[in-house]
Amino acid sequence: MTVGGLAGPAERARLAETFVALCEIESPSGRESAAARFVRGELEGLGLQVEEDDTASETGADSGNLLARIPGREGARTVLLCAHIDTVPLDDRVEVELVEGVYRNRREAILGADNKAAVAMLLEIARRYSAEPPAAGLELLFTTSEEIGLRGAQAFDVSRLQAEFGYVFDHASPIGELILAAPTYYRVIGEFLGRAAHSGLRPEAGRNAIVAAAKAVSAMRLGRIDAETTANVGIIAGGTATNVVAERCRLESEFRSLDDARAGEGARELVDALTWAASDTETDVDVTVEEQFRAYRIPPGDSLVKAAEAALLDCGVQPVHATTGGGSDANAFQAKGFRCLNIANGTEANHTPDERVSAAALEKMLDVALRLLVRAAEV
Repeated sequence: MTVGGLAGPAERARLAETFVALCEIESPSGRESAAARFVRGELEGLGLQVEEDDTASETGADSGNLLARIPGREGARTVLLCAHIDTVPLDDRVEVELVEGVYRNRREAILGADNKAAVAMLLEIARRYSAEPPAAGLELLFTTSEEIGLRGAQAFDVSRLQAEFGYVFDHASPIGELILAAPTYYRVIGEFLGRAAHSGLRPEAGRNAIVAAAKAVSAMRLGRIDAETTANVGIIAGGTATNVVAERCRLESEFRSLDDARAGEGARELVDALTWAASDTETDVDVTVEEQFRAYRIPPGDSLVKAAEAALLDCGVQPVHATTGGGSDANAFQAKGFRCLNIANGTEANHTPDERVSAAALEKMLDVALRLLVRAAEV
């Protein structure tokens, strides 16, 4: 351990080892149990009690959320630090390599730094403070199924927390960014039902569901709508053969906005496009609208922002206030009335085979988190 509370050489080396080990454990959403066992084993090996909640049946994961507590100094407030243990699906196994100071997967698949860089960092925090009381009491939460709608965090009972506020380390951008606003996100699905017919003999008898879906897309405003708002069609699937007028087609779209009311309006616009297209093509459509998460905005003067800014400055990093079009567990906690800030973790190109994180960013994130506990105790 070094003077000033930053990480020492042994802690940095252990952080790297833990990160590699975690990345090489497959844990796509719904199959997080192996990663959960690893995290539980590390924490219990430090003498910490780990609580697993009963949310697995609700989230579809094969593990519940994991929570561990480390008491702070007498009279100190308690702070939550959070990371999720699941990843997006893998196209291949993970074999981590370190080349010129950057961790990557040597195979054509994700690395899993989203969010295992933060998971490894939280485990290293636990190692230090299992031996000495932190300035602020500490709750460590490891959530499931974040990548498929923040399901673990949404199912988690925040009344179990003793913390006054918390931090999630789950934004793939340079260390220093503090995410003060994130969007409401609606998923809008249209299931078109037409009428099958032989395309060469009786095409006029058919009602083509793929044509209906195409008309719906043509009526939608997509891409960047304004500075705070986006819309997208991500999946269209339908038909059975080229010589059959397609009876069914499924279209999956989304609408996001930092303005919650605008997000609701946008979702209704997508629904209107789907229903108009069905009417125009004499098909039926079954529409499902799912709110995946709710927007939040945190005032720059909030104490949890000030603590994060001070921690970054302690580590020689200039704080940057940022907004995002993506969601994180912070959205779910904010919606439950629990103050929570998402902090950049220095990872890059998440959800792609080019995903990477530098050793320097990994170590800097640990330093920031260590100072964050000190600063959070002071605000």
